[in-house]
Amino acid sequence: MNLSFPAIMGILNVTPDSFSDGGQYNSVDAALKHCEEMLRQGADIIDLGGCSTRPNNSIATQEEEMERVIPVLKALKRQFPEAVISIDTFRKTIAEACVNEGASIINDISGGLFDPDMLPYIGQNHIPYVMMHCVGTPETMHQYALEGDIHQTVMEFFEHRCSILESYGPQEVFLDPGIGFGKSLKANYALLSDLERYRYHHYPILIGVSRKSMIRKLLGPEADPENGTTVLNTLALAHGADILRVHDVKNAVELKKLCTFAASIS
Repeated sequence: MNLSFPAIMGILNVTPDSFSDGGQYNSVDAALKHCEEMLRQGADIIDLGGCSTRPNNSIATQEEEMERVIPVLKALKRQFPEAVISIDTFRKTIAEACVNEGASIINDISGGLFDPDMLPYIGQNHIPYVMMHCVGTPETMHQYALEGDIHQTVMEFFEHRCSILESYGPQEVFLDPGIGFGKSLKANYALLSDLERYRYHHYPILIGVSRKSMIRKLLGPEADPENGTTVLNTLALAHGADILRVHDVKNAVELKKLCTFAASIS
């Protein structure tokens, strides 16, 4: 991918229980319509997910996830054959099935922790891979509130997990610090404000803060999460983020244009 300019990854949840938009796009027709809108607005990547990992949520089975994702992915590739589709999954079986159907990227919230077959599959096949920092298991990952030298913690995770991938040869990896996953409020904001302290091997960094609870925890329950998302994404771009994962593509594309123009004349 050409990341000479920041990329916008539009979220397409085909689940009944995602924290922000659960149930809105869990039919093929609704998913296609939303994907078309995000691409028209300027999304560079569509991130398709069929297993919600929001706090206090039961994790979908592999069969449920497959039944949600594969029909939508097939329809997306038929209608938008040039679209870059990422698959949000921590299961190797789902990843392999989706790559076989034309998916370009695997976005794994566990960095390969939740399925020991994931990293060997990705590494051996050199599949573009979003590696997110995570702790625990799918059931316990939100019970942590990591603090202390969070940058060092995340860097050590990336070093270890990337070394496994790189043992299979050169890889295309995108690093996601896992903001909102198992960190304290202070740690989440610390990761957002100093990306270079955990950037490993000059790999691009993906930031996903869209509508997360860290916004209202700081500003109060009445705060507008979309406005907060725009502010935090602007901060992320100012600190060198390469990909923004968002629900509202239009807002993200506009802030990207403003930030990149301002940077070009500074």
